[in-house]
Amino acid sequence: MSGLQGLAQENIWFDKSRYDEAERSFYEGMNGIPQTSQSQNASKSEDQSELVSRLKSLELDNKNLHKVVDDLRAVLSKLESRMALLEKSQAPASKTVTVTKAAPVQKPKVEEHNDADDDDIDLFGSDEEDEEAERIKAERVKEYAQRKAKKPALIAKSSILLDVKPWDDETDMSKLEECVRSIQMDGLLWGASKLVPVGYGIKKLQISCVVEDDKVGTDILEEEITKFEDYVQSVDIAAFNKI
Repeated sequence: MSGLQGLAQENIWFDKSRYDEAERSFYEGMNGIPQTSQSQNASKSEDQSELVSRLKSLELDNKNLHKVVDDLRAVLSKLESRMALLEKSQAPASKTVTVTKAAPVQKPKVEEHNDADDDDIDLFGSDEEDEEAERIKAERVKEYAQRKAKKPALIAKSSILLDVKPWDDETDMSKLEECVRSIQMDGLLWGASKLVPVGYGIKKLQISCVVEDDKVGTDILEEEITKFEDYVQSVDIAAFNKI
């Protein structure tokens, strides 16, 4: 069994061609045949086989080129035939073009009127129609102006929050508010008020009002309020919003 396993591990049978070549070279050497000539013959045979393969590839390329050229010729012949058909179809169409003569211009017929008919024509009818149209237009413009005048104009108003500060904590705040509300002018409407602590027992009067921008401004309000010098130390605008 050990001998069979050894033979199984040998690869002599797989390299049989190499061993055959070595045996042939041995016997040729014993017979006096130089090995160089054999190698030269082998190289020549290899060159010849390579040359034959190249020739075959060139022949195949040549056949492919011939096929491509034939295809191009076929396409070109088809195009030429189509062009010829198009030229033939267009030729009779151009020959059959007919020149149409322009129809003679007919002169407008002038209708003859009798003198009696001319007397019945009202030459001032168009002027009367224009006057009527102008009158209607003027009435419509007048009505539009009247409707526009009746619409109330948009009055710009603002909401102002004022901080009125007294001199000290001994100032009569109810009297101060009474003085502020005594200011009356067109476009001024006083609103709610409250006392806000400032510090050290001092409170300020915070009062709101609505004014018309065209009639009452903040400068006028400050000037009128500061006229009460016995009660008012200063006036500040805490908030100002457009309505």
